Amino acid sequence: MDTPHSKRPVFAITGASGLVGTALRRQLDQDGAQVLRLVRRPPAASDEVQWNPKASFSPDQRLEGVDAVIHLAGAGIADRRWTAARREMLLRSRVDGTRFLVEALQQLNAPPATFVQASAIGWYGNRGDEILSEGATRGTGFLAGLAYAWEQAGEPIERVGARRVSLRMGMVVSDSGGALARMKPVFRCGLGGRLGNGRQWVSWIALADLVDIILRSCRDATLSGPVNAVSPYPVTNRIFTKALAHAWRRPAVLPAPSWALQLMLGGMASELLLSSQRCIPGILEELGHRFAKSSLPEALKPAPSLILPLL
Repeated sequence: MDTPHSKRPVFAITGASGLVGTALRRQLDQDGAQVLRLVRRPPAASDEVQWNPKASFSPDQRLEGVDAVIHLAGAGIADRRWTAARREMLLRSRVDGTRFLVEALQQLNAPPATFVQASAIGWYGNRGDEILSEGATRGTGFLAGLAYAWEQAGEPIERVGARRVSLRMGMVVSDSGGALARMKPVFRCGLGGRLGNGRQWVSWIALADLVDIILRSCRDATLSGPVNAVSPYPVTNRIFTKALAHAWRRPAVLPAPSWALQLMLGGMASELLLSSQRCIPGILEELGHRFAKSSLPEALKPAPSLILPLL
């Protein structure tokens, strides 16, 4: 393995085995970069480095002088109903995990030049038709508070001179799998339809574009602070559902009433499925960033799978 002082750029990634992390590693391999995967278990491969998201830990010396740390790890936001215990786990996996990682990186003689941390558009809360760029105020609710605490946990890395970027990610559209794959059987039975009244805005991002934005965040010194990682063209849930049904060649005729979603999922339905965030990538657009799949029809070819925001 190359030394920490190799001429090849070195990237350390948490959450490297997830959908986004896997796509990111694939692209970095193509770019000729060196990748270190931060894993919770004892390392089983030469490119693995152990970290602990639940307690303080001493950093592996291979993290000395890495070009960027990309922090994607966090418990799945939609894996289970939001009981009080589950909300606490969602919070701790993000806030404590980020805090302990940053504390370890601060111990290095040569901390990373750049720290890119995942966040999510849940930061803005339920905002109806309001257009939301990075300068918009923080919203209310569990997800908004969670995202705020998540981002704040990464702030101390700046004290050692690292440039920090918080990527507020929208719903990720991918043909490689994802947490909303369970929607497919519903659509295949012809039961897919809008959620609630369907007027809530869906801010989304194609997986390839998200990987590109992550890499730009690592390499572009003009980027810092919060960055909306979303397509320039959000759509309403009604339009999104119709487009998804078209891509899967199934009708979308039976809507899911708000009361039924709330009965089944509680607060998760209100904040995750019925909440409206009409986000735009304001900072990226100012920089002239080009999206490979900026429109929904482009992103839905071939027929996609979806994952929820990483929040």
